Amino acid sequence: MTRQIFDQNNVSPAIADQVGGGYEDTVTEAVNAVANNDIVVIGMAQNPFCKKARRALDETGKPYKYLEYGSYFKEWNRRGALKMWSGWMTLPMIFVKGTLVGGFSDLEALISSGELERMTS
Repeated sequence: MTRQIFDQNNVSPAIADQVGGGYEDTVTEAVNAVANNDIVVIGMAQNPFCKKARRALDETGKPYKYLEYGSYFKEWNRRGALKMWSGWMTLPMIFVKGTLVGGFSDLEALISSGELERMTS
């Protein structure tokens, strides 16, 4: 799988320092969490699928790291930086052992198939 990324050679020098920047702290926090935790859920307040993912993981008894970035009305730009980083356009973003596994329905499938247990054992 490859994603198209705009060719940096086609960015005006006048704005080059602004392209791709911003919210490095947010992306770094996510990168570190994914590197240092078996399971990471990146979500936002008020999103029912983020709550469902956390509840499903709580029911498995598996420890996980939860990172929350705003709500529907705030911190959308931080979530945008994470979406550009991961390529996953919805929340939650769920990582298992450093691998992006998808969102809530994908996690649900991993749990019901026993694959989450295999991945984290």
